[in-house]
Amino acid sequence: MRIAEGVEMLNLSLKSFGDDGVFNPTLLWDGQSAILIDTGLPGQIGEIKKELNRVGVPFGSLTAIILTHQDIDHIGNIELILKELKIDVYAHQHDIPYIEGEKPLLKTDPSKISAQEWESLPEPMKHLYLNPPKATITKALRDGDELPFCGGIQVIHTPGHSPGHISLYHKGSKTLIAADSMFCFNGKLRGPIAHVTPDIEQAVHSLEKFLAYDVENAVCYHGGLASNDVNNQLKQLIDEGMQAVVIKS
Repeated sequence: MRIAEGVEMLNLSLKSFGDDGVFNPTLLWDGQSAILIDTGLPGQIGEIKKELNRVGVPFGSLTAIILTHQDIDHIGNIELILKELKIDVYAHQHDIPYIEGEKPLLKTDPSKISAQEWESLPEPMKHLYLNPPKATITKALRDGDELPFCGGIQVIHTPGHSPGHISLYHKGSKTLIAADSMFCFNGKLRGPIAHVTPDIEQAVHSLEKFLAYDVENAVCYHGGLASNDVNNQLKQLIDEGMQAVVIKS
């Protein structure tokens, strides 16, 4: 979905995983740069290439990857991408040890999964948890950094979902790339999901940072685009005390 000139919300289908859902990475591009933000689950690189071709930005023209955090559904294809392209990879400094494999991913660490739960997992998932994707991060990010691509990309450290979770603000289009700091349902923004957010209090507090920006569009990795009166939606979430949403599995 075209959000603005040089800003595209990609759609990665989960049908091959037996799910009707969609992940929404973001592509930012101009005449000099093409930046992919997040990379889906392992096995979705073909869909990424197809989506880039749909937009008219060939896979080989990517100039950098930004990983918003360490979760498998965001870093899933980074290894395969880097086998084909020699490009920079950006991530927040607090999540780099996990993405580079120095530490186990927080939410899929086999040592923290009960024996009963582990035995219930399909074999491919066990293999993935034991052998998660990893990549060398060439550029460490910090809160407040501004990347000089595509008219300027502001880094907003929004921890809670992970220690190094970041959101991004594209200045030219006033687009907030929220990653997993929020989710969207039918165009309405919702707060962080408790059962996949290790520090829900911190995640809720992080959202207050968004009030410093004039946001016309917000892209959530889960749920897609919110474009209706986004500034007021954000303010209302915070004014209501940011009740976390608990989705029962």
